[in-house]
Amino acid sequence: MITLTDSAIQELKRLRSKYEKEGSQPILRLGVKPSGCSGLSYVMNFESQANPDDHTFDFGDLRVAVDPLSMTLLQGLTVDFSEDLLGGGFKFKNPNAVATCGCGTSFATAETAATVGH
Repeated sequence: MITLTDSAIQELKRLRSKYEKEGSQPILRLGVKPSGCSGLSYVMNFESQANPDDHTFDFGDLRVAVDPLSMTLLQGLTVDFSEDLLGGGFKFKNPNAVATCGCGTSFATAETAATVGH
């Protein structure tokens, strides 16, 4: 399960409107990639459709797709959004993360921490 707070949903819908075309609503792709100071980074972008093997979650008319590999690392994730002048933006609370970097956009799990030297 993935959770989006109301403020995250509101901001994602605002951002999605920039990618909408006549008669279509892009879906949010949420995932991870090897990167960042902790080994893994969160990835968010809009795509036209989900893949057949994706896990999908609906938040009203906002659909989120997560690929199976990312889902194992994001299970239980909560995404929030803050408009603070300092430190504002999307915030990720991931119960699978055993280490995070100072910027909050990269993390390590118990499995990946050993491979990046944590």
